[in-house]
Amino acid sequence: MSTELLIDSSQNGSRIALLKDKNLVELHSEGGENQFKVGDIYLGTVRKIVNGLNAAFIDVGYDKDAFLHYQDLGPQINSLNKFTKLARNNNNYPNVNLKGFEKEADIEKLGKISSVLSRNNQILVQVVKEPISTKGPRLSCELSIAGRYLVLVPFSDTVNVSKKIRSAEERKRLVRLITSIKPANFGVIIRTVAESQSVTELDKDLRNLLTTWEEGMKKLSKAKNRDKIIGEMSMASSIIRDLLNESFDAITVEDELIYDQIRSYIRTIAPEKEKIVKLFNGKAKLFENFGIEKQIKSLFGQTISLPQGGYLIIEHTEALHVIDVNSGNKSNQESDQEMTALKTNLVAAKEIARQLRLRDMGGIIVIDFIDMKKAENKKAIFDAMKSEMQDDRSKNTVLPLTKFGLMQITRQRVRPEVNIVTKETCPSCNGTGKIQASILVADQLENDLEHIATIQNVSNIHIGLHPYLYAYFTSGLISQRVRWFFKYLKWVKLIKDSSLPVTEYRFLDESGEEIELTVKSETE
Repeated sequence: MSTELLIDSSQNGSRIALLKDKNLVELHSEGGENQFKVGDIYLGTVRKIVNGLNAAFIDVGYDKDAFLHYQDLGPQINSLNKFTKLARNNNNYPNVNLKGFEKEADIEKLGKISSVLSRNNQILVQVVKEPISTKGPRLSCELSIAGRYLVLVPFSDTVNVSKKIRSAEERKRLVRLITSIKPANFGVIIRTVAESQSVTELDKDLRNLLTTWEEGMKKLSKAKNRDKIIGEMSMASSIIRDLLNESFDAITVEDELIYDQIRSYIRTIAPEKEKIVKLFNGKAKLFENFGIEKQIKSLFGQTISLPQGGYLIIEHTEALHVIDVNSGNKSNQESDQEMTALKTNLVAAKEIARQLRLRDMGGIIVIDFIDMKKAENKKAIFDAMKSEMQDDRSKNTVLPLTKFGLMQITRQRVRPEVNIVTKETCPSCNGTGKIQASILVADQLENDLEHIATIQNVSNIHIGLHPYLYAYFTSGLISQRVRWFFKYLKWVKLIKDSSLPVTEYRFLDESGEEIELTVKSETE
């Protein structure tokens, strides 16, 4: 199975697409309004203690105070608070590597938050759930810094191994190895990808994590409230960190700066993979060139078509998602109704697992599969769904089908759901259903082009437009674009962009920034 990562850049940020065998399985956005990413560590201030919830609300700079529950303080919260106070007092600044640091006793498992925190306390907190809907971020004081093979846990001494590493001998080897190289007052979680890795690779990863911690803690003495102390790496880098393996074929980047950053990061963690990073220089946009825009339009609607017939209907609420599986015209292709249901359900299970990752759906998901009578067929669907969900990086639980043919899945929700509106409101009629003759779109474009080329005298003109308009202006031996060249003595570059409605177009300069039309005078 081949894996590719595409990073499309624009003025509003970047979009990241993860492909498996050319099929889109994850879509992420960066550079939007939400700056609070899972893994970021902030210096926050306690604003309010709510004893009824056994929780506190922390000011970390978001519009709404972030939520911190007692159970998310972590056993070593007293040690963390002690370190923070010492770091804030320059006269008693502790070693950032925690060498010689005396830890405090662990807090009670069922204690009260008011006995640990008080109003206006400054504390180090980590984002464990991004702001969703009307809620602020959710925080934890049990800090951790993730690397490729290891996760560093300050103020702890335990070494834990991923449950997915089954071999008892390998587990013992990894625990023995990490225990011998880790510094005091630091715990380590050994990730699944660490299996069979050499001591050199693990030691290198551990040192990188320690460096990240130390550099962050050096900022603490002069940090102001709401300051980010340690930032989680970019979404693209975190995907590479978690998924980079032999199946990773290519990482294609549109922006040169991001290209250099990705190459530098891969050179650090896996030098042999540096050659798979490529800078895209195509004429069309990156997502357009690889057919991602078309996949996005077809995969984010309410109704999703399945291969060989059948379809899904997906409905959303605040904390519940309902997916209905329908056979469609496939019911005519099998003589046995049970076999029709089984084959359609197996195809649906694969697509549903893909949709959960793609839309980042979290909370409770209820799937209404097509009814089947045989117990072995129900078990086959359950096994297929569990197998498909193994590649999901979010924690999830899959339950067997009930007697009504319903399956329940719970999936960890740490980010807002990816929701892309695929239905377009006509920009000409604003939803009324009536527009001017569509041929006038071409006339309007030519009028605007004449103004930009002659009045504004722009030399390098690019036009992003729907593929239908592209075909109209470029068809024929002497196309309309060729006529423009003879008329204005300028070659106009046309760029297909299926993300635009057929009646919209954009004028761009050579750097990709939009050209605004100046106000035309009455004499023109």
